[in-house]
Amino acid sequence: MNNRQNLLCLLGVLALMFSLVLRAQAQVNVPEAVVQAEQQRIETVQRVASSVVAIFAPGGQGGGSGVLIDSNGFAATNFHVVQGMKGFMKCGLNDGRIYDAVLVGIDPTGDVALIKLLGRDDFPHAKIGDSDAVRMGDWAFAMGNPFLLADDFQPTVTFGMVSGTHRYQYPAGTFLEYTDCIQVDTSINPGNSGGPLFNEGGELIGINGRIAVEKRGRVNVGAGYAISINQVMHFLDHLKSGRIVDHATLGATVTSTSDGGVVVANILESSAAYRRGLRQGDELISFANRPVRSVNQYKNILGIYPKGWHVSLSFQRGGKRFDVSVQLAGLHRKAELSGGPPPGVPDPDKKDEKKPPIPFPLPHKLPLGGKKKEPEVPKEYLKLYEEKSGYANYYFNLQAQKRILETISEWGNYKAKPRMWSLDLKRADESPIQIRMKPDAIAAKIDNQFAVLELNGEFTDTPIGSGGFLAALEQLKQLLIDPQDYFTEFYYVGSEPLDGNAERVDILVTTKGLLTSRWYFRQSDRSLIGFDTQLDDEHDPCKIRFTQLRDIDGLKFPAQFSLHYGGQLWGQLEVTALKFLNANTKGTP
Repeated sequence: MNNRQNLLCLLGVLALMFSLVLRAQAQVNVPEAVVQAEQQRIETVQRVASSVVAIFAPGGQGGGSGVLIDSNGFAATNFHVVQGMKGFMKCGLNDGRIYDAVLVGIDPTGDVALIKLLGRDDFPHAKIGDSDAVRMGDWAFAMGNPFLLADDFQPTVTFGMVSGTHRYQYPAGTFLEYTDCIQVDTSINPGNSGGPLFNEGGELIGINGRIAVEKRGRVNVGAGYAISINQVMHFLDHLKSGRIVDHATLGATVTSTSDGGVVVANILESSAAYRRGLRQGDELISFANRPVRSVNQYKNILGIYPKGWHVSLSFQRGGKRFDVSVQLAGLHRKAELSGGPPPGVPDPDKKDEKKPPIPFPLPHKLPLGGKKKEPEVPKEYLKLYEEKSGYANYYFNLQAQKRILETISEWGNYKAKPRMWSLDLKRADESPIQIRMKPDAIAAKIDNQFAVLELNGEFTDTPIGSGGFLAALEQLKQLLIDPQDYFTEFYYVGSEPLDGNAERVDILVTTKGLLTSRWYFRQSDRSLIGFDTQLDDEHDPCKIRFTQLRDIDGLKFPAQFSLHYGGQLWGQLEVTALKFLNANTKGTP
């Protein structure tokens, strides 16, 4: 047979085999449940694909992925994706359009960043899930733009299984730290950085951030790690503040015991936990309402909270259990965060199996029409970015400050009133408290005892045991008169549950010397409902809460104060009178 005949024979055999395969497939009875599951998965992927963001530097040199989390255009991604983008970037959605975007806030420790896409107020966005409900064995799918190959911004989807939950990844050379993250075997590759991890129902459960790679290359070996969406949501309002946000510390280190316990190895005497009674050698039972059975569990819990949050802590000593609430301090000094240090990328070629997985490398060439010239930012967007030390974008903090100042102004024009105040209060037992607030001093008469706070020196705990009640009243007075002129610092922080277990509130921070006050505004109506004033880091704050406001001389002022210090109620105080006195008014309480 010649070559032509051999070829024709081979083609005939292949045709026969293909016919047999088709006939066999036609006889396969695929269960209806399998068909429905496949169709549901396809529909889910199509539905959530519109929320996936392809992120590029303005000039196309670097990028990654992200996910829209609300209709206003806020999108979550990794810090290492946007690092060095200088305020603005370009973002592509699966509608084929490129949108301008601005950097909002960054969390270098947790490798999270928040950006805002511009030009619309009806962006498609992901539905937020609950990462604490994720279980080993759950199906999960990742979306993004691996290797940035999708010129039309259609995201790639990979499907797999949750391999583990509550994983802890040690810092990679700097203070970048992945805590309480989700481990998946879902294929995640360079370019997926910052993209979404969805559960089978299409709910957002994590932000893809790390992969484990083969030592001699950039090949995913089947272990990917996603930052839990619950951690991202804890930090969300802090990121919206435009700041470089900080993580929390308890002020204590822990170690494991031979019998499986977790005990305090060291503790700072200046920490809130020490003031609440925690000591070296105490055994931790639970932290933030989660059991603590290993050092990694302790670090996982601690790592998902921002600086300043109040959380519950249970520990035991000598068989006796203690249940307290502690305020978490900042993990880093301001100087460490002010520059927004990079997370650090170890050399994957080094033979060190103990090193943690590394952040994704970023591709160098991106599909933006091949132009090398950096695209200009539209002029109408330039005002949306403002540089300031300690901030990723000070513009967004200014907007929050303006909203808060509008709320304070609703109390009335205190600036037009005389600066000398006479405040009369009554305790629950009907005993009176008289306070005279002058520009240079505050004097109080309590239980026939006098207390005086000079305002030209350091603030002190006056009256003794109150945590600085008179200093706190001075801060309230100045907030109502002219806050931006009086305070050393004045900025919006974010939000947290009030006192760790109540409604979520927005927080304004003010400082005057060493004194710091945290002001709490209800998110539903923006009303001021209380504040904490702390003389310095080594003292508990004086906690003041308002029950309601009353009208006094055409102004609004609290009708009652509840004052706590050191976890104890110092007084439940009713305001009986507030008067504004002229400078020639004589007398003291």
